[in-house]
Amino acid sequence: MIQRVTVPALFPPPIYSHASVVEAGTKLAFLAGSVPLDGGGALVGAGDPVRQTEQVLANLVQQLHAVGSDLAHVLSTDVYVVSSEPGVLSAVWEVVEASGLSTGPHSSTLLGVACLGYTGQLVEITATAVVPGPSGTPEYETQE
Repeated sequence: MIQRVTVPALFPPPIYSHASVVEAGTKLAFLAGSVPLDGGGALVGAGDPVRQTEQVLANLVQQLHAVGSDLAHVLSTDVYVVSSEPGVLSAVWEVVEASGLSTGPHSSTLLGVACLGYTGQLVEITATAVVPGPSGTPEYETQE
């Protein structure tokens, strides 16, 4: 079972939970950073953080499917954006929010950073997800 916790004493998060707790015995996937490269290794969306976010999310979906999971089973993400401008960070988060990734809602951190690993890369997302067993989707519970 996944328990998503929003702590009443803390600021109410807009589209994420403060914490996610998974009972022992659940299979977890710890995914490497999803980057804005196409299947051939070319950068997608040069200079465009919104387009890069779309590619990053498409790649993240592929990573999740490869391990038997999906966006609905993501517990936690870190979203890295090369920018110190709140407007750019917000634009990236809007794409993340619209993707279905925050359906859980999952725990997430949005960070403005100085640079990322590939030339021209503006966005990267790391994720941890539950891999549902043969019986299907784990039960979700939200605690407030």
